[in-house]
Amino acid sequence: MLGRVLMAWALSACLAVSAQAQMVKPVRIGLIAPLTGDSADLGLSMRHAAELAVKEINAVGGYLGRPLELVVRDDRSDPRQGRQAAQELVQQEKVAFTLGFCDTEVTVQALEIFQSQRHVLMVPCDQGSAVMAGPPAAGGYVFRLAPPDELTARVLVGEIVDRRKLRKVALLADRTAYGDSGLKDLDNELAQRELKPVYVGRFDRGVKSLLEDMRQARAAGSEAVIVWARGADQAAALRARAELRWTVPYFAPPTLASRKALEGAGAAALEGAVMTQTVHLDAANERRATFLTSYFTHSGEKRMGSLMVAAQTYDAVYLLVSALFQSRSPEGGEPLKRALENLDKPHRGVVTTYERPYSTRDHEAYSINMLWLSVWRGGEVQFLYPIDAQRASVIRRKEF
Repeated sequence: MLGRVLMAWALSACLAVSAQAQMVKPVRIGLIAPLTGDSADLGLSMRHAAELAVKEINAVGGYLGRPLELVVRDDRSDPRQGRQAAQELVQQEKVAFTLGFCDTEVTVQALEIFQSQRHVLMVPCDQGSAVMAGPPAAGGYVFRLAPPDELTARVLVGEIVDRRKLRKVALLADRTAYGDSGLKDLDNELAQRELKPVYVGRFDRGVKSLLEDMRQARAAGSEAVIVWARGADQAAALRARAELRWTVPYFAPPTLASRKALEGAGAAALEGAVMTQTVHLDAANERRATFLTSYFTHSGEKRMGSLMVAAQTYDAVYLLVSALFQSRSPEGGEPLKRALENLDKPHRGVVTTYERPYSTRDHEAYSINMLWLSVWRGGEVQFLYPIDAQRASVIRRKEF
């Protein structure tokens, strides 16, 4: 009889625990990314990295015993789809915060949703300067964990004009908000050196050939070419340069390091092309090596769409969850914003160690010293200068 009573009690206890577990409400996290279309290599890197971070955090208890749940939407690089996804996640799904966007033209169409709802948006992929051109940080709910294009433009023009002493620069950019923003930043940097581009070419996204633009850039006497576009269009530009057998120095923003650029152009056409990056493959860095192993195990990919986007997204999830713990407000909103602006503990991430990356005056996590000049060599992205490879173990923190 006693045995039956104990068995009944144990069964009752198990059922109670099970019921309690089912009643635990997850903390929902929104993610909007181009999972299909021309920017899918970047978007999938975002998704896989966010999934990995959520899985790791849940394995150690989630948020105060509540699991994190990732709610994903595909914006398909379409501004209308991106805005609709933002409305769904913020107003219907009631996510605590959102990670989002790789395409500037998509981001800017959705910003008003997050701002009007006082909902924190973290941008770990889109680098367009227009993204942060809205309300001042003190009243803004948009934070970025990616280097703004104005910094990329400064680094590239500094390398071309100041270091290499080349003065005839051709600019090629796609006809999107991303291309518009990049051209403006590049023009500003050249103007500060009393220079103008010798040729400016614009093209539609998804262009099949840029042979004529490259031919005109060469005819203008260009000593260097900067192409502002996503990976697939970078490949079109590189194929055109190779077809012309033109060995002009080639420069680009971080999109040049994407898988689509490599797959579309091939290693030979990419050889020697220069771009900026925030992170490199580095087996000597324990945090980075662990992330890479875990990422590939989780995603099943043989090559990342973008290491930089994946690492920044992974770090962004951890920073946001740290801010949730600090704010003690799993609903996000104003308490989460204040916590991000006043993080009380450093976070050792994959890209860097983040020590108070944001403030009430600044919602950009990176400064210019955190960008590396990188180059394609033998089908891999490497440091452009050997001295940078030697210094890679030194953590580059944000400068104020």
